[in-house]
Amino acid sequence: MTNRRTVEEVLTTAQRVGTLGDRPIPEVIEHAKAFVAALTDVTGTVIDIGTGAGVPGLVIAQERPDLALVLADRRATRMDALQMGVSGLGWEDRITVLTCDIADLGKQPEHVGQYDAVVCRGFGSPEVTAPLARPLLKNGGTLIVSEPPSPKPSRWPSELLEKTGFEPPEYLPGVVKLTAKP
Repeated sequence: MTNRRTVEEVLTTAQRVGTLGDRPIPEVIEHAKAFVAALTDVTGTVIDIGTGAGVPGLVIAQERPDLALVLADRRATRMDALQMGVSGLGWEDRITVLTCDIADLGKQPEHVGQYDAVVCRGFGSPEVTAPLARPLLKNGGTLIVSEPPSPKPSRWPSELLEKTGFEPPEYLPGVVKLTAKP
């Protein structure tokens, strides 16, 4: 029997090598669980864009083993380290680690409209995140983005959401949830 690593161990290693900030790991995991809560009605495949050290993707994978995940980021060194973490967890069968630019990914036929949900923590402003995430989503798919402790509805203006093809936002603890219009 092989000794598997835990998500906490993988994230602690990421922190030690500098691919994850210095926030205490239990807090990082707890915040990532807000994404899990927002994915209650989602089945299928979820992509974590700008995943870095694998947050929130690894926590989602731990809490929702029924989901397939793609963890995507453009920084090869981080993705190499993350791939080792995924292997250490024994989750290669349900997590794909992808080194890519998200803007390019949204133009590749094998990724356009293929995801049931897109999640991201600290990826970019709404003006950057919404247009890059929408091409990846199936119609009716869900975009879940980390939000400041006190949500500011002005961060997600209706003009931006209309232009990028999203319904009005739903604010949940720690995240905002947007549904892609058909």
